[in-house]
Amino acid sequence: MSLDDARAVLTNATRITSFSGAGLSAESGIATFRDTPDSHWSRYDPTRLASPEGFADDPDLVLNWYGDRRRDIAAASPNDAHRALANCPAVTHVTQNVDDLLERAGASDVIHLHGTIGADRCHAECGFRETIDMADPPHRRPCPTCGAPMRPAVVWFGEMLPADAWEAALSTIEHCDVLLVIGTSAVVYPAAGLIDVARQGGARVVVVNPEASGATGDADIEIRATAGEAVPILLADLTQ
Repeated sequence: MSLDDARAVLTNATRITSFSGAGLSAESGIATFRDTPDSHWSRYDPTRLASPEGFADDPDLVLNWYGDRRRDIAAASPNDAHRALANCPAVTHVTQNVDDLLERAGASDVIHLHGTIGADRCHAECGFRETIDMADPPHRRPCPTCGAPMRPAVVWFGEMLPADAWEAALSTIEHCDVLLVIGTSAVVYPAAGLIDVARQGGARVVVVNPEASGATGDADIEIRATAGEAVPILLADLTQ
């Protein structure tokens, strides 16, 4: 099916949920986990950078690495796909991304399955959390409530997804009639299982990705293009 077919499916829908991954922000210059050899992720073993064990072993390495990522995100701008999604008030957004580019584009209903890099939280989970300045990220410091180390409020390897975000994502995807899957490899679980949830609920699945992914076999319509190329066209009839 064509871009026009997918556009018609979205235009005729009443409950649309977007489900995005790193490919949504790639055109803003945010490196993906499986990116080129000079990406942030390629410089170290990811388990040293994004796991409780890595943080315990070398907190300064982890925090310095996240500081670099935070400064990159602060300097980045939303791309055409972010803006097109944000300009559709009827669309609910579920994202695996930890950046704030959807919000900066103007989206107000964003569910972050893997947390947000724009905040720190207590590593001991006492409940303390604070927004940080990504252009000038903090260094190692104790939680002001309990004294445990502060860390980025993102989900690391081996950790559970935030229960509130997971329940919110399940609720919106169970009740959508179109799931627009954008720029995700769809191989990271449990998040990737949300595509099956949409199909079981009777939703149509429209996938936007420049190459085949784990969502290819679940797609009713697959558009082989980048998010910035396809999403503004797909949502042109729904924007404010």
